[in-house]
Amino acid sequence: MRLTLLHALALLLFSGMIVAQQDSVQNQPPSKADQEKSRDRSAETGESSSRDTRIDISPPKDDVKTHPNSATAPTPLSPDNPEDMTNMTGDVQEMHPWNPYRAGKDDEVAEYYFKTGNYKGALARYQDALIYKDNDAIANFGIAQCYEKMGQHEEAVPYYQAYLKILPDGPLSKHAKKALKRLGAPEKSVAENTTSK
Repeated sequence: MRLTLLHALALLLFSGMIVAQQDSVQNQPPSKADQEKSRDRSAETGESSSRDTRIDISPPKDDVKTHPNSATAPTPLSPDNPEDMTNMTGDVQEMHPWNPYRAGKDDEVAEYYFKTGNYKGALARYQDALIYKDNDAIANFGIAQCYEKMGQHEEAVPYYQAYLKILPDGPLSKHAKKALKRLGAPEKSVAENTTSK
């Protein structure tokens, strides 16, 4: 019995040494021969391992004619660094990420503020929601309500109209129409009336 236990212990120690040796072999960097084989395979498939490969991102010849408003878009300072947007043409252009989850959370917090009577806080959170989701019907309706509660009726009108433009038959459309009647404003904005003719 002692001999068997001794054999088992020796076998366990020996197998541990084999596993440790295999791990050390696997963690070694590839040899020069392996690197040359890899380069040969890349050359056969036509793949380039060079980081100097450049892609031509210049616009086509007739791009200005086919896209006349493209000059107002921001352009990178250099083709080498497309993220560098310091060479902006035209007016200041800001970009915000589209994040409907964040907008929804802003709407929830704004609703809480509105229910507690903190209309300025609710207004700020509804405005934040519009940054992350520009056609947020709930935020438009909430902003209109906040302005109305604060006595700024002229500011409330375009937001009620925006809600009706986004959701003409939405769950709050009846309330928005009543509010516009109460404020003496049309359901459609003046700009919409002139463009729809």
